[in-house]
Amino acid sequence: MNFIKFKSFSLCLCLVASCLFVISCDKDDDTTTTPTPATVDFSGQYTQADQKGRPAVNTVFVPSGSKDAFNKTIPSQMGAAYASVFETTLTTLNPGYTTNALTWDATTFSSALATDVLTVSTVGKTTFFDGVNVLTGRALEDDVIDVELLLIFGGPDGMANAGLTSDNVAANDKDFLNTFPYLATAW
Repeated sequence: MNFIKFKSFSLCLCLVASCLFVISCDKDDDTTTTPTPATVDFSGQYTQADQKGRPAVNTVFVPSGSKDAFNKTIPSQMGAAYASVFETTLTTLNPGYTTNALTWDATTFSSALATDVLTVSTVGKTTFFDGVNVLTGRALEDDVIDVELLLIFGGPDGMANAGLTSDNVAANDKDFLNTFPYLATAW
């Protein structure tokens, strides 16, 4: 008898969850809501809660018990506080690491990663890494995860560990816009 009650409850819960999912879906890609400057409230006090200058860096290199501390660390202090932790993680992930496609050894690469900011050049091409330009910004089309995987696992020529140097996602699932805000429309 208890099994039947549990089964009925589970079925009811699944139906409610399914209804909420269907109700919350909207395939209207042409509708966007952007707050006007007059409706955005900047009053109050804000605290820094997350750093994501380089996607996946925090996720992969910062130990789970240190993520909040890392996110609240001032970028100018990140390298000194976390470079050695990042280097340990890097050499644990890739024990054969010598240098990467940038010719950076483990200490140099870890120090650069530990300061989780998006560097930007005010002249020249904006790119995360295109084989020539390095960390001059980030274009929407840049495959940041593939670059990071290549630099972690690809070795000096980018050819080592071929199965680990790409997430095999070739492009965004929708085209980016040619005008501001440039992001692809939401699904």
